[in-house]
Amino acid sequence: MIERFIKNDLTLKRWRRFKRIKRAIVSLWALGLIVFLSVTAEFWANSKPILMSYNNQLYMPIYNFYHPTEFGQTDTMITNYKKLELSEGDWALWPIITWDPFETNKNVEDYPSPPTSENWFGTDDRGRDVLARLIYGFRYSMGFALSVWLVSYILGITAGAIMGYSGGKIDLLGQRVVEVFESMPVLLLLMTLVSIFTAGLPVLVMFTAFFGWMMISQYTRGEFLRQRNLEFVEAAEAMGASKARVIFKHILPNSLGPVVTFSPFTIANLISFLAILDYLGFGLQPPTPSWGELLQQAYKNFTIAWWLAVFPSIVLFITLVVLNLIGEGVRDAFDPKK
Repeated sequence: MIERFIKNDLTLKRWRRFKRIKRAIVSLWALGLIVFLSVTAEFWANSKPILMSYNNQLYMPIYNFYHPTEFGQTDTMITNYKKLELSEGDWALWPIITWDPFETNKNVEDYPSPPTSENWFGTDDRGRDVLARLIYGFRYSMGFALSVWLVSYILGITAGAIMGYSGGKIDLLGQRVVEVFESMPVLLLLMTLVSIFTAGLPVLVMFTAFFGWMMISQYTRGEFLRQRNLEFVEAAEAMGASKARVIFKHILPNSLGPVVTFSPFTIANLISFLAILDYLGFGLQPPTPSWGELLQQAYKNFTIAWWLAVFPSIVLFITLVVLNLIGEGVRDAFDPKK
């Protein structure tokens, strides 16, 4: 089906080569399933019904806010659907996991509590469902990784293209700038900057991308140095094409091999990086669902809460393995020797 939309012969060959790598295809499907579950998390883990009938009227609490007085609750400002008394003829369609990532289970005596029929993966040190926080946490992890990947690659590709095509003093100055950035202690600088500024997702993306563009700029520069003297580039210049057009219209499309090849590995590394920041307390601010924050809780409660270490570690391990296997498949598909 995908082959119908691929017009370029070389791209089609690469896609067919990628399809022959079974572990990469299985990993791609697994990643798609994980992304689907996280994007549609409200349908799987929520403290509100997906759909309900009350007094012969249909409600969709998962999408809409209803004042508690509509259901006869006068002692609260937020409708508690779990305590709602349904009369004959009323019904509610609940998600599989009846907890949202911020809700505390007040039916257990101690926090964190072990896995039960109510909380399949147990609760954290504030009584919140671990499984719900893992599902919602993937959104932030993948959102952070994709945002940093996009911004840093745009910066790196642009810088590498300018250095590689221009050469001379511009390339020499650009390389010195890259060397300065590469010598910086990135993790220490990020921890310092996050301590100064409020550590929201946009701030983390901005600072991480600012220190993460050097690697792809070097590969892009190398591709431009190799291709800038080829015949098709000289022909475009002879026809009066501007430098910007030569760079972005003619050379760049033929230099995207490293960009595509390194992307899955970069995204995997960024997910690990956010987990490290969250574990150290310099990442997303509580109560944002975070895998690293759960691992931090596991460290504090290791002797009494094994589930806080086991389940987040398994989810993180599976995600990273899947992304790396996809990366290996892409790398083999783009290998010119094959």
